[in-house]
Amino acid sequence: MKHTAVRAWCMILSAQLSGAAPNAWGHHSFAMFEPFKSFTFKATVKTFQWTNPHVVLWVLVQPEGGGAPQEWSVETTSPGVLTRSGWSRLSLKPGDRVSVTFSPLRDGSHGGQLHSVTLLETGQTLVPGSGKEQPGLQ
Repeated sequence: MKHTAVRAWCMILSAQLSGAAPNAWGHHSFAMFEPFKSFTFKATVKTFQWTNPHVVLWVLVQPEGGGAPQEWSVETTSPGVLTRSGWSRLSLKPGDRVSVTFSPLRDGSHGGQLHSVTLLETGQTLVPGSGKEQPGLQ
């Protein structure tokens, strides 16, 4: 009888934990981005926000027709994943000229999901979560 009660308790606990998993992972959805579209443009780094749960790169883009620079936010993965891919909080600094490739937001606002960023001065390309560690990137 005792083993049956323990087994029942384990089954209930397991069911509760598996039901919580979708909620725990829900904030990591990338449904707001257009996964089959990709934009690339040159910009100037305004801010590199190295925070959890996602690092955000804020850039200023000069419109082709002229006018005031437009501010764009490009989201990437967590600082931990970026660190394992060779990034640091100093990888991008305000004023750096960059080429940014990203998937845009579905609603058309100025933002997207980062695919890569290239420092125009050095040619160094940084890719988030590339799947293999790249020690030594600056």
